[in-house]
Amino acid sequence: MFDTTSQTVMQRAEGEAAVAFAGGRLCGLRQRGCGKALLPRVRDAVPEAVFLNTAGGLTSGDRLSYRTEIAGGRLIATTQAAERAYRADHGPARVAVRHEVGPGGWLDWLPQETILFDRADLARETVISLAPDAGCLMLESVVLGRAAMGETVRDLHFHDTRRIERAGRPVFLEPFRLGTALLAGPRAAILGPARAFATLVLCARGAEDALAPARAALTVEGVEAAASAFDGKCVVRLLAPDGWPLRKQILKLMAVLRQGAAPPRVWQI
Repeated sequence: MFDTTSQTVMQRAEGEAAVAFAGGRLCGLRQRGCGKALLPRVRDAVPEAVFLNTAGGLTSGDRLSYRTEIAGGRLIATTQAAERAYRADHGPARVAVRHEVGPGGWLDWLPQETILFDRADLARETVISLAPDAGCLMLESVVLGRAAMGETVRDLHFHDTRRIERAGRPVFLEPFRLGTALLAGPRAAILGPARAFATLVLCARGAEDALAPARAALTVEGVEAAASAFDGKCVVRLLAPDGWPLRKQILKLMAVLRQGAAPPRVWQI
């Protein structure tokens, strides 16, 4: 009797990419859907894995999974470009990142920034599991909109959990939530005027020795930063007005925390 309209259910993106290395050599590769893993040729002996979401971004109902397994040796893992979380009106996009680092192994997990657009809804969990003598450097960086485009983020749901375990026990745990209510007001959830932020965590035996060099590298103008070290960890937190100064500071810190090693090749483009 009455005209009705039905809401179109859009196709959702699902992707998975997983790599396994043993002694610096690739021994496993799995790709499904929009999740891809690229393995660029590198000049030095440390292999790189570059993860990619071919869907071009994330919105309601999308699911993405990245995974690495390292059985000895070192691996640098990153993403080909900034991940983008777009407006999501029907629930969150979900991202699961899992890294397993076996005895004597080392992982540099250095993804490029995540850009959150207005009305984005993203739930992400990153877990790094270390053997007793393994180590890692973990980076997570977030940008709220694109300052150069005049974008403002006022409505947002972002839940990001970062966890590092050693021998099955948590040694670093950071559940982070940022929502619409916290973005309102002059303090904006302690971000103040900052619209870009990052955390770097070095987790290894003797990581405390990196504290002084890390603090000495905190020199980029406009970036607020603090560093601390304790119990086999060195943690650095950064706040910036937009993504560009944040990226400059991250590159300086990566050089220090990685003992002068060049950043992943995709970071240099």
